[in-house]
Amino acid sequence: MPKSRSDRKKKAVYTPPPSKEKPKVSPRWLVPLMLGFFILGILWIAVYYIAGDQVPYMRDWSQWNLLIGFSGIIVAVILSTRWH
Repeated sequence: MPKSRSDRKKKAVYTPPPSKEKPKVSPRWLVPLMLGFFILGILWIAVYYIAGDQVPYMRDWSQWNLLIGFSGIIVAVILSTRWH
């Protein structure tokens, strides 16, 4: 007589061994540096648009100011990927 499905031996569920690694912790300097780059990038662009004609070096650099501001923001985003 054939065996029913409920009579068949069930497979054991795999449970991986417990991890012995400590959870990674971000360095203390990472968050202040990330926020600093982000805030400086935003402020650089804001000052360029609001008072760029009155600041001597910003007037000379013209559109390069946008590159400087967005570079600060991009560095902040790259640093945020390392935050645990």
